[in-house]
Amino acid sequence: QVQLVESGGGLVRAGGSLRLSCAASGSIFSINAMGWYRQAPGKQRELVATIISDKTKYTDSVKGRFTISRGNAKNTVYLQMNSLKPEDTAVYFCNLWQLARDYWGQGTQVTVSS
Repeated sequence: QVQLVESGGGLVRAGGSLRLSCAASGSIFSINAMGWYRQAPGKQRELVATIISDKTKYTDSVKGRFTISRGNAKNTVYLQMNSLKPEDTAVYFCNLWQLARDYWGQGTQVTVSS
């Protein structure tokens, strides 16, 4: 069993920054991928960023503004979000993929006001 707990969401003005954190617990293996997805009202969940070992991948709309990283213990993942825009408003979900299974956190709300 794997549990993911996100934190760090909130309300921020356009141009501001937030840092999301996700802590994984349970049966975590050394080889896995972690990432962040988001879902805005009325839209499908979309990939924001992933990290596998030290390789990162971003959706085009956040490149140059967001940075994904993992903690030293490898069971945490962070998303540093700078230059936030109103269109970044969404519920952000932490994801862990291992042994061909996806695990999800409960989500954290990010709201960017104009």
